[in-house]
Amino acid sequence: MSISRLIQTTTRLNLLQRKLSRQNLWNSLQNAARTSCSCLHGLPIRHFHSSQQRQRELREYDEVFKKSIEEPEEFWAELAEEINWYKPFTKVLDNSNQPFTKWFVGGEMNTCYNCLDRHIENGRGKRIALIYDSPLNGKVEMYTYENLQRLVAKFAGALAQLNVGKGDRVVIYMPMIPQAVIAMLACARLGAIHSVVFGGFAAQELARRIEHAEPRVVVTASCGLEPSRLVYYKPLLDEAIRLSKFKPSTCVVYQRDQCSGGIIPGQDISWDQVMEKAQPHDCVPVLSTDPLYILYTSGTTGDPKGIVRPNGGHAVALNWSMRNLYGINPGEVWWAASDLGWVVGHSYIVYAPLLSGCTTVLFEGKPVGTPDAGAFFRVIEQHKVVSMFTAPTAIRIVRAEDPNCELIKEYDLSHFRGLFVAGEHLDKDTMQWARRAISAPVYDNWWQTETGWAITAHAVGLGRPMDEHLQTTGKPVPGYNVKILKDGLTEADRGDLGQVVVKLPLPPGTMATLWKADDRFVKTYFTKYPGYYDSSDDGVMDDGGFVSIMARTDDVLNVAGHRISTKSLEEGMIRLDFVIDAACVGLEDPIKGHLPVGFIVIDKTSGVSREDAVQQVIQSVREFVGPVAAFKTAIVVPTLPKTRSGKTVRGILSKILHGKPYKITPTMENPHVLEDIETIVREEGIIERTQK
Repeated sequence: MSISRLIQTTTRLNLLQRKLSRQNLWNSLQNAARTSCSCLHGLPIRHFHSSQQRQRELREYDEVFKKSIEEPEEFWAELAEEINWYKPFTKVLDNSNQPFTKWFVGGEMNTCYNCLDRHIENGRGKRIALIYDSPLNGKVEMYTYENLQRLVAKFAGALAQLNVGKGDRVVIYMPMIPQAVIAMLACARLGAIHSVVFGGFAAQELARRIEHAEPRVVVTASCGLEPSRLVYYKPLLDEAIRLSKFKPSTCVVYQRDQCSGGIIPGQDISWDQVMEKAQPHDCVPVLSTDPLYILYTSGTTGDPKGIVRPNGGHAVALNWSMRNLYGINPGEVWWAASDLGWVVGHSYIVYAPLLSGCTTVLFEGKPVGTPDAGAFFRVIEQHKVVSMFTAPTAIRIVRAEDPNCELIKEYDLSHFRGLFVAGEHLDKDTMQWARRAISAPVYDNWWQTETGWAITAHAVGLGRPMDEHLQTTGKPVPGYNVKILKDGLTEADRGDLGQVVVKLPLPPGTMATLWKADDRFVKTYFTKYPGYYDSSDDGVMDDGGFVSIMARTDDVLNVAGHRISTKSLEEGMIRLDFVIDAACVGLEDPIKGHLPVGFIVIDKTSGVSREDAVQQVIQSVREFVGPVAAFKTAIVVPTLPKTRSGKTVRGILSKILHGKPYKITPTMENPHVLEDIETIVREEGIIERTQK
């Protein structure tokens, strides 16, 4: 028996007595998870349940949630048994220095070991760990847990030869290719801290992150692939290093077939060269509280805001989430259609599925154009994906290209169980269209880069929700004590709009601090509402405990003293069949405070005129929200400005609306649309009216 296995066994024995008292409950949870994976496609969700089964599921969720809030140490100690520890933790929770909560104090583990090696040791090494699918280069590659572990161990050895060790930083600036995943896991194997920078960032933004993280090594690729062009990463990296005050020791460059990046002697070395000389490296034990990665939030100004994620709590929480939140069992194929540079890519392309022994899909492509709007569904059919995670924007893009689901009908989705979305508001119309298109449930959930995993969700592993609840983001996830607060730290009445906060302590898996910025960490998230994490989102909680996120705090309009969320106004616009996408911002008014102005994108094939579209949208919002919204202005635009993660850039729309200068953020996907929108707004005469 290995030392790590012996220590793990000792830990289990120490907790056995407490575990036995909970055994019946956890058996029932596992049964619920298995039940959640066998739904019938195309049927309304309410048809899946007898009333007795539904009541049992509600009790199971309530019991688990109550336990997580009232007895968090026992709750998380039991879940920590599911991962392997080199050294048992001496304390489950250290909450003595809020908000700097520490989980599994004194425990030593390794995230890479738990993602790869332990599955191999348990006889699951031949299972497929990673599927790489790139319609842009025509490649589909399968990596078993054994193969992936060999490559990761070897690249870890390569990094070690470049003097990367525990606590050192490595910046990863790469496209959606397996080498990016290998680099992330290799850092985790060494106890080094990776910081993945989204490949779409230009040199200036990359330079700021290099300067802030101070990496010993940068790992990059020669280029990234887009449907109509190549993105040359190496020249961008060279310029970033020139701009940065901090200079990394070495850059490792993966040369792709489509282009080669110029190797600078003394600075660069090719991926193939370092791999050829490297020897496999064992996993390095790290403290549970040691950082796994730094992830810089998008669109930062001034000093970058680097979220620090600790190893132990992250592994425990994400491992648990796959089965209980998303209903995914070991060996099943899961796909998060995000980018590795965002938190969804970290949590649900790489770490959560591999921790739980699933197969994860890495997709280098787009929802449309690679080659068409059927791309997502081809992947689902070909690789037998049982559930998927994406952003609502991706669904809207597919809908705009294939409104009648002609392409979708070409694919067999009978095995597909559910679509999970997050990142922005999921409007009712998009949800209903998607559900009809895929003949499976669509679940909204809500979380943030800071939390690393869901705050509220429809936890399908703890019982499937009824139809009427799918228009919400679900209930608070076990571990998150969510409250809706008004000014003065008083709780809002059920159904009333307020600030969404989480009572401390935050559960495992959430951020530990901001890199090099403890004071900023406290000021940004914990000062306005002492004792709570401030999400900066407004929302409501209904009588059943289901939460709806209405808007960022800055997106709540004050119309003649009435607080109205932009979400409800946008929902009123987009519920019309011909409206593909919509955004609402507030026009400053000296009497009413704000007047809402809608920006709408209409289906070109609908035949509706611009004038009719505007009038119908105004009427729809008045019916949906009521006259209190004072909604009288809508503007038809070709498309909305979006970030690369799919969020509408309302701040720039507001600047355009008021005729003020704006700065194009580095995360914008389509800045070219701004000039068109500016022209349309000017032609509507809105800028002139605001300047009078």
